[in-house]
Amino acid sequence: MMRYNRYERVPVVDYPEREWPNRQIEQAPVWCSVDLRDGNQALVEPMVVEEKVEMFNMLVKMGFKEIEVGFPAASQIEYDFLRQLVERRLIPDDVTVQVLTQCREHLIERTFEAIQGIKRAVVHIYNSTSTLQRDVVFHMERDEIKKIATDGVDLVKKYMAGYDGEVILEYSPESFTGTELDFALDICNAVQRAWGPTPEHKMIVNLPSTVEMTTPNVYADQIEWMIKHLENRESIVLSVHPHNDRGTGVAATELALLAGADRVEGTLFGNGERTGNVDILTLAYNMFSQGINPQLELSDVKEIAEVYERCTKMHIDPRHPYAGKLVFTAFSGSHQDAINKGMHALLERQSKVWQVPYLPIDPADIGREYEPVVRINSQSGKGGVAFVMDTYFGFRLPRGMHKEFADIIQGIAERQGEVSPEQVMEQFRYHYLERKEPYHFRKCKITDFESGENFTTVAVVTYTDHGVMKQFEGVGNGPIDAVQRGLEEELGIEIKVLDYSEHALQSGSGAQAASYIHMMDQKSNRVTYGVGVSSNITRASLRGIFSAVNRLFEEEPEESNE
Repeated sequence: MMRYNRYERVPVVDYPEREWPNRQIEQAPVWCSVDLRDGNQALVEPMVVEEKVEMFNMLVKMGFKEIEVGFPAASQIEYDFLRQLVERRLIPDDVTVQVLTQCREHLIERTFEAIQGIKRAVVHIYNSTSTLQRDVVFHMERDEIKKIATDGVDLVKKYMAGYDGEVILEYSPESFTGTELDFALDICNAVQRAWGPTPEHKMIVNLPSTVEMTTPNVYADQIEWMIKHLENRESIVLSVHPHNDRGTGVAATELALLAGADRVEGTLFGNGERTGNVDILTLAYNMFSQGINPQLELSDVKEIAEVYERCTKMHIDPRHPYAGKLVFTAFSGSHQDAINKGMHALLERQSKVWQVPYLPIDPADIGREYEPVVRINSQSGKGGVAFVMDTYFGFRLPRGMHKEFADIIQGIAERQGEVSPEQVMEQFRYHYLERKEPYHFRKCKITDFESGENFTTVAVVTYTDHGVMKQFEGVGNGPIDAVQRGLEEELGIEIKVLDYSEHALQSGSGAQAASYIHMMDQKSNRVTYGVGVSSNITRASLRGIFSAVNRLFEEEPEESNE
């Protein structure tokens, strides 16, 4: 039996006056990437300087205006990286770098050495405030913990005197989610009083979910409660820094934004300690999917993923939202059919609004391709196979043909697993387009005779029967009817054309046409389809008739052996 009784429920906030459930996200927050600090410290192999530079350049290219570049007082590589950014002039004027430091004098002094030459920097100080850490780690009372924070502010002011750039102070009560709200409020108010922010020169109060401890709605309550009770709110940028221990980091952040948060710290693809930081890309793409400008350049998620994987040596899960290799695929037959119909409806209606079942956004909008949208396996249905034939190869199979061809593909999928689009087309050629035995259509001469108001068509067909060249003549009310009658007499069969359809395969003067013939053997009542392709629509139709006859009267092979 699981020992669930070892765990206590985290208290919720008694806050019935909450307003966030009635709000909607209207705009993107201020984004701050912490990939180079929080993300990097959690890597098995932390990034070297050049990898950090590559990551920094990509974050700038993506449009991040605030980037936490590290903890420069913690190690030489962190210090050297920041100096490389300065000396190589890699920090654009509109980008603010952020540095993290504990509230210790030697660390703050080293931090100011590292940021010399930077036009504007966020100096991010923190100390842990949680009930548990005060008890088991620091053995301190509230006032002692608060003094660490206010002393940190005084030290920042001290070393600012020798710095010629602009400093923005950020304070984090680390482990905010495990801190009593009244104490979190007390220490944040004490810090801002010591700093003295104004509406023109704001400071950042960052409320981290350092460890995600309960449901997202509780975090939202905590954020809204703090916002409503903080002194001098107009002089504060309220920031959140959620982690993902319960797997709800994205939801917690979205609810925190509803609660009034102005700023979000997170990482690409949710990299970070334990289960990671909140994934800024998922948050931003979620906004994008709701018609909100995410204020980041996210049109090529593949490029972002490639740089991320190369620099961090981490791999993105194939099911990761938006970026995973499988997120724009559909294995289910019903899903594939719905995607197919949705795409056709979108084109037919020329809609400016994206509405396709199972695809919340157009993959092309974020640099993905339609090629992987539908995958064929043993769970796929007729709609998926038809979608592949149309999207990849331009064959719009008649509805009645969907199941017939899908059964062939499903048989293969049951034995080998996923079937590639190329293999689907190979089977289509083998079973339909290249069915030239025992009867192979060669050529036909069509002559129309007028008799009063009626026309009679005579078709003289040249074909091979098991490789032997032969010829027959058929008479009917059109080419298809004439060839059908001629075949019946020539081969001693009774066939009926149940349906006929055609379409162009490509545009232009050299366009080919595809013709689909639905045919019945009237003696056995067996039915099948034949397909013909030619630049001449009549020739395509006649090839389709021969394809259908060969399928009806030759024992059906299971599949191509190629």
